[in-house]
Amino acid sequence: MSTYSIKDLEHLTGIKAHTIRIWEQRYCIIKPKRTDTNIRYYDSDDLKLMLNISLLNNNGYKISKIAKMTKEELYDIVLQTINKNNNYSDQISGLTVAMIDLNEEQFEKIMGTNILQLGFENTMLNIVFPFLARIGFLWQIDSINPAQEHFITNLIRQKLIVAIDGQYNNFQNPNRKKYMLFLPDGELHEISLLFAAYLIKARSNQVIYLGQSMPIEDVAEAYKIHKPDYLLTIITSVPEPEYVQAYIDTLSESFIESEILLSGYQVVGQDVQTAENVNIITNFKYLIDFVNSSLEEV
Repeated sequence: MSTYSIKDLEHLTGIKAHTIRIWEQRYCIIKPKRTDTNIRYYDSDDLKLMLNISLLNNNGYKISKIAKMTKEELYDIVLQTINKNNNYSDQISGLTVAMIDLNEEQFEKIMGTNILQLGFENTMLNIVFPFLARIGFLWQIDSINPAQEHFITNLIRQKLIVAIDGQYNNFQNPNRKKYMLFLPDGELHEISLLFAAYLIKARSNQVIYLGQSMPIEDVAEAYKIHKPDYLLTIITSVPEPEYVQAYIDTLSESFIESEILLSGYQVVGQDVQTAENVNIITNFKYLIDFVNSSLEEV
């Protein structure tokens, strides 16, 4: 069972710990559990409840009114609120609850509504990736299990694949650039690479998508066939930090005729040395600007 401290609740809901304690005493909204050593903690139901309370409170509902709602009434009003506004924080909270509950229907409603209102690209940039950052925090405090994380990331992955497939491929366009995308051997975190593929393809470029866990030798074989203008890879957890510089040097020397685009936690903001044909992509806005400018240069 996942457990949370009051500081975890504060971080995830935006409600100050002091306020949570007052609400506990005054309105009996939640009651913390206690360990054998009398340390207070909260469970997943408490987290879901506080996320929903935070959402309604941020949308003008007074805590005294919320405290009188049944769980069913609270849930229904939360769904109505999520569906009628595009407040990013509310949508992220809704996705968090959907993940904890393994609720695909709620995920689909939130994603569908936001894609209609904001467009796919803005939904990913302003809601999905901040939500994934929240998942990262939940991993750090050991408060979600692999089933919950795999459930939600696979749903996001499906959305990305459908979006990529929906982009028109104009193979006759003489101005488009050719990008080859892959992850290092052993690297499995694919969501960012898929979104990069979408951004590039949506701007009328060709994408050769090699995917997860690609040894450099295999990338080199594909490189000989396609001769891409750019290679893009994201280094999140593999290779280990002490081997990242050597990996970057190998890429630079192996694919000297192309520009290499690098991103990921192991690269961005790190003290790595780059050759002339290596470019660090710090974020998706940078990638969007880079892809747009490369088309303008033609």
